[in-house]
Amino acid sequence: MQILYNVTVNIDHEVEEEWLLWMRSTHIPDVMKTGYFLEAKICKVLAEDQGGQTYSIQYLAPDMHSYKKYVHEESPRLQEEHSAKYEGKFVAFRTILEIDSIHGQG
Repeated sequence: MQILYNVTVNIDHEVEEEWLLWMRSTHIPDVMKTGYFLEAKICKVLAEDQGGQTYSIQYLAPDMHSYKKYVHEESPRLQEEHSAKYEGKFVAFRTILEIDSIHGQG
C-alpha cells in the first residue's frame, strides 16, 4: 500500500516567501532526488493563524519500506538543513498515512 508522508509546517510570515521559494527550488527537489517518493505536493492551509502561515508538504511513497529507508538514510540530513536555515522561524510535525483508495463508480 502507498504511504503518504505529510510534513505540516507553520512558518513565520516574515520569512514565508523566501521559505516557499527555497522549498520549491531546493528542499522538495532534494527529497525527490532520493528516489524514495513518487510525487510531492505543497498545500497552503486555509486557516487564520496570527503566528505564521501553515503548509502541508505531502510526499507519496510506493510502500512502507521506501518510506522507512528514506527516514533512516536521508531524512536526518535534509531535516537538519531545513532546521539550520529557518531555526526559530518554524514549527513542524510529521504524519504518516496509509492510503486506502476508493475509486468512483463509472
